[in-house]
Amino acid sequence: MSGLASTSSECIPKSSDLQCDPIIRKYGEKKRGLTSYTLTLEEQKKNYYPIKGSPGCKGYVYTECDQQRTDSSPLFGLDCEMCLTAKGNEVTRVSLVDAQGQCLLNELVKPESTVVNYRTRFSGITKKMLLPVKTRLSDIQTRLKKMLPHDAVLVGHSLNADLQALEMIHPSVIDTSLLFARNEGRRFKLKFLAKAVLGKEIQCEQKLGHDPAEDARAALELAQFFIEQGPAKVAELNLEMLLTTEKLAEVSQNKAALQPQGCRVQKQLNEPPRLPKPCFLDCLQVTGQKPLLLGRQELDSSGLCQSNLSTSNKQILQRALEDVPLSTFSIIQFSLGPEYIASHLLAGLCEKVRSKLTDMLTIYAGPFEESFCLKSVKKEFERCGPIQSLTVVTETYQPYVCIQYEVLEAAQLAVESLNGAEVAGSCIKVQRPVTAAMLDCDVLIKELELDVENEGVIYVAGLKKSLTETDLQEEFSQLKGLETLFLPKDLQSGKHRNCCFLKFQKSESAVDALEVINGWTMRGSNLRSRNALASGHLCRWIWQMNHSNGKQGGNILHEKMEQLSDSEQNLRKKVKKLDHHIKKLYRSLQNNTLCIVLFPGVNSMHGSQSGLGLMGIKDDGGRSAC
Repeated sequence: MSGLASTSSECIPKSSDLQCDPIIRKYGEKKRGLTSYTLTLEEQKKNYYPIKGSPGCKGYVYTECDQQRTDSSPLFGLDCEMCLTAKGNEVTRVSLVDAQGQCLLNELVKPESTVVNYRTRFSGITKKMLLPVKTRLSDIQTRLKKMLPHDAVLVGHSLNADLQALEMIHPSVIDTSLLFARNEGRRFKLKFLAKAVLGKEIQCEQKLGHDPAEDARAALELAQFFIEQGPAKVAELNLEMLLTTEKLAEVSQNKAALQPQGCRVQKQLNEPPRLPKPCFLDCLQVTGQKPLLLGRQELDSSGLCQSNLSTSNKQILQRALEDVPLSTFSIIQFSLGPEYIASHLLAGLCEKVRSKLTDMLTIYAGPFEESFCLKSVKKEFERCGPIQSLTVVTETYQPYVCIQYEVLEAAQLAVESLNGAEVAGSCIKVQRPVTAAMLDCDVLIKELELDVENEGVIYVAGLKKSLTETDLQEEFSQLKGLETLFLPKDLQSGKHRNCCFLKFQKSESAVDALEVINGWTMRGSNLRSRNALASGHLCRWIWQMNHSNGKQGGNILHEKMEQLSDSEQNLRKKVKKLDHHIKKLYRSLQNNTLCIVLFPGVNSMHGSQSGLGLMGIKDDGGRSAC
């Protein structure tokens, strides 16, 4: 007997994750004998098993299997099919299999009361099938009592329902719906477990109803698998993820079936059908979660969420502080006001941010001799990081070079390391543009260096483009305390730039690494390094902001900036108040809460700007660890 034929490495949880698995929490990792998995008396009571001496079990037949169980006691799989009668659920078919899977009993049973619903779809029982049947429940009870050894252990899936319908009491049971434990009292279906663990298809739609012998055998084999392989091997199957994957595939198929016929026409006859991808709400739904949505407008019309509309950001905040701790997943939407006004003003603010960012990424170098070698200048400045553009300024008495970098660290590194250096035969000065917006540049650079997200992170430039990520991992592995290497890549070509970010476990390790790397020659290339200014995951956003030229309505925007000064001031106040709301909500969250803050982009007649997403996990110190 075997489980899944193959399990990809990415499906296998890490050993640290196994400790959180409900199966490991319940049974530990070590293999145990079958007696460790039989339900205790308290567990039987909690799960509504018929108990000897219980007032609700008066008249029930006791199997009298009182012999002490050992790990070599025989296992028997039991399953029943029921119909609805005037009395309630009554047995109409019983199956019993032994440890080798041999069917010992597979009998139709005539109910005592009038059948109200045969439940043919599930039971497979029809009126015609029961007409010639003479066997009654008492006959089955007698036969089962004779067939079971005194140390027998019954195995079934939600076996309490079968024993209740049989009106029998048995002291030693293994319930596979509880054995394969899940969180929050949820249970896996037998059909799913048989496929995921045993690789068997049962309860097929082509068949009329369930086959109790098939179900009894599946439950028995699942228990045998669990006992033989042990809890750790079962946990490694990652059943929760397999179930989620299966349900998402069903969601995609259902969505495809609902699409208009015209949308499903394939471009080529041999092209496989493309299933629509499930949305995030679908993912939450299949895992049994219904997120909480709080906002000032209708956020979801699918019925997959608990929506709660409010009239103001203050009211949204108040409800969030009360309701978020009670919800597994929450979506909170704050608003800055009428969309058309906010869009216009946000476009203006985004343009200011883009303009300031461009100035921070730009440096001027010179003066150079009239006949200087531009190629040599570019080569020298490329050692600080990837260059977006390089132009020669000829309006001055002697030529200067304007260089725009793609990352903030490169521009700052150029100012720090090349100001006063001799480049292309000239002693040059390197500086940023002198504008009103850049007067506080040094203060801003310092603030970025001290930002918690950049703690223990350094920037390294001067890498040869021929080096692979594996090469860099190998080269930097000698640095003490290195945790992560992030290698920014060109968004168009997919090739890495000549720089990377290194994150260390401790700030002290990052300081030591800076001393080692500056002046380090890696495969013929001299490296330059400094503290990080922008988290590695912000590189893409910075690149997009820097490349958005705001062609649409750009002139109109600048012309109206003075006219919108009052409105802009009002928007700034709203943003500041909104920032206060977000901070208050964040502080109220429990530790280890995953937080995602999304700032929508702008796409209007005034220009287009990229949005921004920030993600972190709140820790004990109130900081977020990205």
